Amino acid sequence: MDAASIAAAVAGGRTSARTIVTEALGRIARCDDRLNAFTDVLGARALARADAVDAALRGGDTAGPLAGVPFAVKNLIDIAGLPTRAGSKINRDRAPAAQDGTLVRRLEAAGAILIGALNMGEYAYDFTGENVHDGDAHNPHALDRMTGGSSSGSGAAIAAGMVPLTLGSDTNGSIRVPAAFCGCFGLKPTYGRLSRAGSFPFVGSLDHLGPMARTVTDLALAYDAMQGPDPDDPVATTRASEPALPILESGLDGLRIAVAGGYFARGGDPDAFAAVARVAEALGASRTVELPEAQRARAAAYLITAAEGATLHLDRLRTRPRDFDPAVRDRLIAGAMIPAPFVERAQRFRRWYRAAVLGLFDSVDVILAPTTPCRAPEGGQTHFVLDGVSLPVRANIGVFTQPISFIGLPVVAAPVWLDDGLPLGVQVIAPPWREDLALRVARHLERIGTCAAPIAELP
Repeated sequence: MDAASIAAAVAGGRTSARTIVTEALGRIARCDDRLNAFTDVLGARALARADAVDAALRGGDTAGPLAGVPFAVKNLIDIAGLPTRAGSKINRDRAPAAQDGTLVRRLEAAGAILIGALNMGEYAYDFTGENVHDGDAHNPHALDRMTGGSSSGSGAAIAAGMVPLTLGSDTNGSIRVPAAFCGCFGLKPTYGRLSRAGSFPFVGSLDHLGPMARTVTDLALAYDAMQGPDPDDPVATTRASEPALPILESGLDGLRIAVAGGYFARGGDPDAFAAVARVAEALGASRTVELPEAQRARAAAYLITAAEGATLHLDRLRTRPRDFDPAVRDRLIAGAMIPAPFVERAQRFRRWYRAAVLGLFDSVDVILAPTTPCRAPEGGQTHFVLDGVSLPVRANIGVFTQPISFIGLPVVAAPVWLDDGLPLGVQVIAPPWREDLALRVARHLERIGTCAAPIAELP
């Protein structure tokens, strides 16, 4: 069941939280040996929490909006009693977290039940879903295909129906890419909207945390439960919560929707653009807008990512270089050698680019763009051909996501199935603090059947 159905059934006494959690643990046990989505399964904790939820309901307490809903989190988010490994070998030597991360606590306050930690790319510097320490996560829709990263386990666990709700992180596309490759919905909120406190950072000026789910309603439920200021995250907004669920079914009346052209209409497989065209047709969107200097924005995002990421890991690079994934280590070392004036110029450009893109929202409310340039590549694939050019897979999967997260815009990644093959994704992009607009559009697409997130039928 989806999260909304579970919460309604538990709150209505038609089932118990313990029953739901037991079923989820059983599905994980049956499926995860083929998917490798989980790094830690917290059965005892989850069952104890489920019993507490059931006891509270029997005692007459009001059920939370996520009562009894199992969820799992990318293993860069703190879980009390576990070292926060962030997909790495080195972090396993850290002391266990003293408490859960802020978003875990907020979801459990809404009645949800943490059931495990999820696989990811090392230190979130990854778009493929491959991990040399924990093994690669596998795409439930085709086990020989990539899940996308770095929130690889988060996407796989949703697509396989092991849990209805997961948390991931998105610096350059790490929620949106797995959502596209695994065929589920993902929300990258406005930068600063959801607290990152109690998570292992990658690039502080670009990092976001957000939910992934099989339905847009579940995204909105989780998003609403996690909102609110947090003094423990220095960039968290002080804005009051702005719930999206109450207006999720408002439809599209009055919304001005455009398609991103120029940079976002080239450099990918034809099917990537066909997915956007299908969504645009379903929405009646015929206008095209162009994000100015998007290619330069992607280059600037690369510079900032490499430089900030390297700074974070300098001590580890000096003392334990052999314990990194060599591909991650080499990119971090390269980032450490970027001249400071280059990064300064990238940050100045970033301010200009943000202002230029925000100006587009004076005349449109939502912009559509492809999520990835292609369907999920095969596991281990190092190169693909885009527009007749052979390019490295790892470096180019985020070609369409990086120019958006670079300036912190909210995005819902929506899955599109053009045939019986693998899914593609479309980004539904909104102005800052208007997650509700992106969610409304995605919900309309889901309601009319243009976008859907079916559970994979595992062999």
